[in-house]
Amino acid sequence: MGRRLLFALLAVTALAALAAGCGGGGASSNGEADKPAATAFADAQHAALKAKSVHVLGSLNDAGKKLSLDLEIAHGEGKGTMAESGLSFQIVRIGDTAYIKGTDAFLRQFAGAKAVLLFHDKWLKGPTTSGPLASLAPLTDIVKLFSGAFGTHGKLENKGETTFQGHKVVEIVDRGDGSRLYIAAEGTPFPLAAKGGGTDASTITFGDWNAKVSIGAPKGAVDLSKLSG
Repeated sequence: MGRRLLFALLAVTALAALAAGCGGGGASSNGEADKPAATAFADAQHAALKAKSVHVLGSLNDAGKKLSLDLEIAHGEGKGTMAESGLSFQIVRIGDTAYIKGTDAFLRQFAGAKAVLLFHDKWLKGPTTSGPLASLAPLTDIVKLFSGAFGTHGKLENKGETTFQGHKVVEIVDRGDGSRLYIAAEGTPFPLAAKGGGTDASTITFGDWNAKVSIGAPKGAVDLSKLSG
């Protein structure tokens, strides 16, 4: 759940190796605090999958290194930034095409000095179905993200209502690793945040549910499929 959810997000950073408002709006309890943990967890996943968009913001503990991300995600499209150890890149995904623009440090680290000369301040593009940018697909589509992130968890416990960053939430704990998922306790039971368990300081927030997201294809992107050979 929480930790697994966090690392489901983190898994897409294999590419590199080559917030929050609840949006529910209700003033009274939505009853999730009194439901079995598995039911409340399923309700949160259902709400997320039915949403039009979400803002994902936070940081993950990647083998002792801090990975930060700031993403706006909708159905079949998304945009944002990711960074780790001073290496950062921007992401845009529209349908079956993904775009990425890395800093010079990012390009140098993962593609060599020649890549800096060739692709400085340039967008690269490729399909989301195959190739080096395919790993962006789960991170830039709201259905893929929450289907995968909620797919595996240990035994869950509903700890009832509490507060998180000023919002009334229902706290769901994964007994296996101590991670936590916070669900809106009022209005639509959107997931609002996930936190790592134990010494894991990872925290991801989910906000601006159903907000309008404007995403356009970067101009002049270099097509990676035409660079082979």
